[in-house]
Amino acid sequence: MRIYIYSGGEKIVGRSGVGQAIRHQRECLRRSGVATTDRWTADAAAVHVNTILPDSVLAALGAKLRRRKVVWYGHSTMEDFRSSFKGSNALAPLFKRWITFCYSLGDVVLTPTEYSRRLLEGYGLKKPVYSISNGVDTEFFRPDPAARSALRARYGLEAGEKVVVSVGHMIARKGLPEFLELARRIPEAKFLWFGWTNPRLIPQEIVRAMEDAPGNVIFPGFVGREELREAYQGADVFAFLSREETEGIVVLEALACGVPTVLRDIPVYGGWLEHGENVYKASNDDEFQRMVSGLLDRTLPDLTAAGRAVAESRSLEEVGKRLRAIYLEQRVLPPLPQALPQKQARA
Repeated sequence: MRIYIYSGGEKIVGRSGVGQAIRHQRECLRRSGVATTDRWTADAAAVHVNTILPDSVLAALGAKLRRRKVVWYGHSTMEDFRSSFKGSNALAPLFKRWITFCYSLGDVVLTPTEYSRRLLEGYGLKKPVYSISNGVDTEFFRPDPAARSALRARYGLEAGEKVVVSVGHMIARKGLPEFLELARRIPEAKFLWFGWTNPRLIPQEIVRAMEDAPGNVIFPGFVGREELREAYQGADVFAFLSREETEGIVVLEALACGVPTVLRDIPVYGGWLEHGENVYKASNDDEFQRMVSGLLDRTLPDLTAAGRAVAESRSLEEVGKRLRAIYLEQRVLPPLPQALPQKQARA
């Protein structure tokens, strides 16, 4: 039996965390021994839906007509829709009603963290909601000391310059204003923001903030996986100041690459990312400055080994095992054969 990974809307979300999550699902299923398909086939037992576009609703209804299971990934919440694109705050209540309708079409709803699971259950969903990480490819995202010089050469920086990176859409929710303020407060370091957003969707206050960005800020735009990995590996600090997340795939990627990480202290990280244990957390500009400066001058303890361990606990292999277990519990698929034990080597 196979899982149909519905790809409608993937071109729209391909550069976002949702697009990355779709790619991760294919690989997680492959590593856990579950075949996938990109279309309806006779042996497709269920469909994965990841977006909340109208075509996704049609895909779910099509599955129900075929008497197949619908597994809907709840990547979005009303809370993380706010302070994003133009008009998002005014539209947030309608957005909540729409995503609640979409998710209710799923036989099973999956969402990345316990925090987002509680939010979705609070919307009144009657279907079972499970928390399961989006995962991270810990084989690809890994530490590499050689990336330090490569990153600086790529962007014309001096060999000894300190570098702080962040990744995300150019929106307030991702903490772009705070990132720019941090750059003003630490002029001796270079600040690189990776990511791209359609200019028509960027609120005017963010456009102005970017135009007034200090001279030590660089906007490389959207880059490929290899270049992004190099940025993580070569940076001195990863500062992700997002105000709301359902998980944060980029956080997992940074931790997997062994870069010291500073996060905003928000509920989504509760229970798996702890201040002073595997990351550093802060709540305002003064605290952001203190944490980042402490990592740049190495007066704060190195937590990167513990951060890497968190990423490994959410590797694609581990997420695949969890996904397989949910399938069995919810009868998304019939009982799956276990992987055959490897033959013992002859003496």
